[in-house]
Amino acid sequence: MTAACQSPSQKKQTDAVNIFNLDALYADQSIIGTTPVKPAWSSDGVHLAFLWNDEGFTFRDVWSYSTVTGEKRQLTHKVDEAALEQKIAGGEAGISEVVWLNAAEQQFLYVLHGQLYSQKNKQNAIQLETDKKTISNLALDPQGKQLAFISEGSLWLRPVNTAAQNAAISLASGLNPKAPIVSFKWAKDGQSLAYQINDYNPLPERDIHYYTADGAIKDRVTRAFPGDETAEYHLGMVNVDGNKTTFERPNASDYIWHYGISADGQSVFINSSDLLIKNHTIYVFDTQTANRQVFYHEYDPKHLRPDWQVAWAPDDEGLIILSDRDGYLHLYHQKTAAQQPVQLTSGEWEIASFAVSQVDKRIYFIANKSYLSERQIYSVALTDTEIKRVSPTTPGTHEFYLSPAQNFTATLFSNDATPLELYVIDLQSNESKQITHSPLPAFDQYTWADISYIEFPSHLDGTNLVGRLSLPADYNPTKKYPLIVGSVYSDSVRNQYGGRTSHPTWGLDKYLVSKGYIILNVNVRGSWGQGRKHNQGLRYGYGVIDIEDLHSGVKYLISEGMVSTDRVGIWGSSYGGLMTMMSLFKKPGVYAAGIAGAPATNVAHAYPGQMWVMGEPTGDDQPDRYQNQSPLYHTDGLVDPLMIIHGSKDPVVLYSDTIAVIEKLIEKQQIFELVTLPGTSHGWDAEGNDVRLFSFKKMVEFFDRHLKR
Repeated sequence: MTAACQSPSQKKQTDAVNIFNLDALYADQSIIGTTPVKPAWSSDGVHLAFLWNDEGFTFRDVWSYSTVTGEKRQLTHKVDEAALEQKIAGGEAGISEVVWLNAAEQQFLYVLHGQLYSQKNKQNAIQLETDKKTISNLALDPQGKQLAFISEGSLWLRPVNTAAQNAAISLASGLNPKAPIVSFKWAKDGQSLAYQINDYNPLPERDIHYYTADGAIKDRVTRAFPGDETAEYHLGMVNVDGNKTTFERPNASDYIWHYGISADGQSVFINSSDLLIKNHTIYVFDTQTANRQVFYHEYDPKHLRPDWQVAWAPDDEGLIILSDRDGYLHLYHQKTAAQQPVQLTSGEWEIASFAVSQVDKRIYFIANKSYLSERQIYSVALTDTEIKRVSPTTPGTHEFYLSPAQNFTATLFSNDATPLELYVIDLQSNESKQITHSPLPAFDQYTWADISYIEFPSHLDGTNLVGRLSLPADYNPTKKYPLIVGSVYSDSVRNQYGGRTSHPTWGLDKYLVSKGYIILNVNVRGSWGQGRKHNQGLRYGYGVIDIEDLHSGVKYLISEGMVSTDRVGIWGSSYGGLMTMMSLFKKPGVYAAGIAGAPATNVAHAYPGQMWVMGEPTGDDQPDRYQNQSPLYHTDGLVDPLMIIHGSKDPVVLYSDTIAVIEKLIEKQQIFELVTLPGTSHGWDAEGNDVRLFSFKKMVEFFDRHLKR
């Protein structure tokens, strides 16, 4: 077993097993604390605002940090204005956005419960807009004179030098309620804004029927299947006087992945692709005439992931493009449409995101250069291909936010052993300072899992695969343990606290490991980080090559003598539910039990975006190609215990698709267990602590029953 990087040892406690229970791990006052979010720099780059709760409750207030004095302060105390029961009820998130007005005077704007407020120093907050619903996307113009925001699908503009209520004016509106403005960007001169409209009118509407304590409910949702009409995406520009320009592409149903205004305000780019993401095109428009040119184009009939990103190069000297055109996601600089892009970075590693500094003319980026599971910060200049590491040598995952002067960057960082915290890195000295400390004191009393990384070959074609392995703290190499593969999904091998942070399964994983399970995650084909050839292996392969990659991990751990062959379980949700079902249906006897949450049982009912992988619903190989990727058509193979967990309100993977599978299983007298969560949507493990704990406890009982023998 190759351990590429291992978490530091944790403080041990003799009676560690007894203190692990799901109720404690998922208490309203979280033992791992409340993660800081939404770092926002002041215009002078001295003050950093962020949203946090230092007691572990979900309600976040505004905090600040000064790079000059090193002082950290809590600027709002909204959580203190409610009783304890109120501030934690329903997992209320509290303040959702913040921007500085005058950092020196501690004056800022924030959004609470969808409403806009202003506060200065320790004075009482003032509600600025009272007649608008759900304000979001706060952004000051570069001169700090006007605030733009989105409300009810329209773009609003408000002067910041007035405390008058309802002073915002509608600058641009969506085409209609089903075609809202979803984002915008300020031009550098503060006189105009580019904005994107998503028109969902062409999409069909479908009814979802379900029952709750309130009785029978019918929700009508906008929901397309492969082959249905899709949304249209439009980009416009408006100046502060209300004059508008539109930038039309040849096909409005092509995706808009990114857009940006040049520093001189003369040009706008649109980073675009077709629905199948095989044609990648970057258009550049003249902002005065709206004339369009193709700046960059690449076609790959096997392309599967829209990981491209684009930004204006320093001094508007062309574009910086993130592309996997050489097989791995790397940075390119293209000066004009007539010139070829020049590669700035290279190697068998990938870049996840980047930001261009107009100050030092460097490009700062997140990459897994050190190891697949890592997300570290680096920088590179346009004139020198030497790559400099910015983040400390500590393994883990960063998400960075450059200060306006680009002399500091804030970063949200965590790793397998450490919950996410806010840090500030001095870009001159590379010194890093931790700003928050979120876990409760009890965190250090736990004996947490030992997490490491393993590499093993695919048992089919020898492709190198990487896994994230969680072992009990008292792991004994002479014993064989029960194994749980999951939660299975793509992009699941990450050195960050909790692994897949999009689902709150960190505590479930810790609990299972404390009970003596090994947990394995695999970077299956289709995942980011190992290059184009690796991710393109998933083409037409939902429930095909991916479940072979999972099986390869099982085979490897068995060959290493770590795992009992008859005590292997698997679980996942959504696409992970598909892989779980397919693993049980196609590989009887490999898994002693499987749990499929919100399983995608019929890819013909997937979002059209899934056609990136499974192809269009047309062609001589249909319907076989779709049926080959759908658990609905493979139920005959089920002989091992299966539990299905599904929310009846799910608009993403329809509950009726689970019923279709169940009908087949009943017809063949194949035994399964169904856990229906009434009125719960697709993210069933993130819709309230009561549902989460109930579901997780059902899962633990199921695995214990079938794997702990």
